Amino acid sequence: MSFPILSIIDKAIDKLFPDAGERQKYKNQAKELELSGEFKELEGAIQLIMAEAQSKDPWTSRARPSFLYVMYIMILASIPMGFLSFWHPELVDSTIAGMGQWLKAIPSEMWYLFGAGYLGYVKKRSDDKQVLAGIKPTKILGIF
Repeated sequence: MSFPILSIIDKAIDKLFPDAGERQKYKNQAKELELSGEFKELEGAIQLIMAEAQSKDPWTSRARPSFLYVMYIMILASIPMGFLSFWHPELVDSTIAGMGQWLKAIPSEMWYLFGAGYLGYVKKRSDDKQVLAGIKPTKILGIF
């Protein structure tokens, strides 16, 4: 699967630069970059993103957005907590302390196991996407 990066860039240049001379100057620069192979990495990245987005496995196509939703919820929860701290600072302090204690109660070995498993999952997904895109997977430290 090939992505016409140059045609996408040409369309963007047409919309960004009303002056025909300036448009042609940037199009020529983009053509030079394509000829020198500068766009190969970008094309590979787009292929990997497309392979992930088109996956039939719901865990594959939803893992990253789900993680981001959790982070968004945590960030958005800070807004009412900020207002609540104005009227009931002791409630906010006890909530923060309780969450901290709950997270500290998880044994460090479990955090290490989670980290190792998550890193392994990320590496395997990266390899799968590279294979789908027709790219040979890279090795970490020459081992994995």
